[in-house]
Amino acid sequence: MRVAVISDIHGNLPALEAVLSDVSRESVELIVSCGDVASGPLPVETLQVLRRLPGARFVRGNADRALVAGFDGSQIPRLKGPGFDWCSSQLTRQDRDFLASFVETIVIEVDGLGRVLFCHGSPRSDEEIMTARTADSRLTEFLAGVDADVVVCGHTHMPFDRMVGRVRVINPGSVGMPYGAAGAFWALLGPEIEFRRTDYDRPAAAQRIRQSAWLEANEFARENVLTVPTIEDAMAFLTKAGGP
Repeated sequence: MRVAVISDIHGNLPALEAVLSDVSRESVELIVSCGDVASGPLPVETLQVLRRLPGARFVRGNADRALVAGFDGSQIPRLKGPGFDWCSSQLTRQDRDFLASFVETIVIEVDGLGRVLFCHGSPRSDEEIMTARTADSRLTEFLAGVDADVVVCGHTHMPFDRMVGRVRVINPGSVGMPYGAAGAFWALLGPEIEFRRTDYDRPAAAQRIRQSAWLEANEFARENVLTVPTIEDAMAFLTKAGGP
């Protein structure tokens, strides 16, 4: 089986559309999303596209969990505010139920790679932070008891590929909110691991995003589409959040 893995779309529909166009030109049998799909400028439109993907499978991200909670009238500490409130308010019951159907982890046998576990933050939490700089001792703790040859995570928006004991840990990067370089990042699995970057018409995407009623649309277009945070800025942010 050959798998395309995407993560952290964050409602950036133009980036998702560009990635799916590239994926369609590959011999891919399955698309797996590692979470945080809709919290951003175009949440409903993004969910409509994802629901139409034949056979795709979805891991739940912490932001997905927050949107479901918001729809249900509650909030998650650290994941609340006007941006989340607006996204939750846009959802239909069908959108809410789709997000609520996402699972914590997915395990698939992938040709050439063996048993692959897909998660958002870590195999045990959608909020734990794994990066290229996370100490081996910490990653070993996060991966304790994992029965997999490869672990694929999202959450931190930065691609990496490293070995932790006998387990290979990778992050494909972010489709919609990349750090370090502009574009839309994803990966192909099987029989090797291929990191991919899809370029797209970012000025046109920024214009489309600015038409959203989301309060943070202008900032998102400026800081996540036209330009992106540096790796150092991202690491500083993640350190405050409990990483790297």
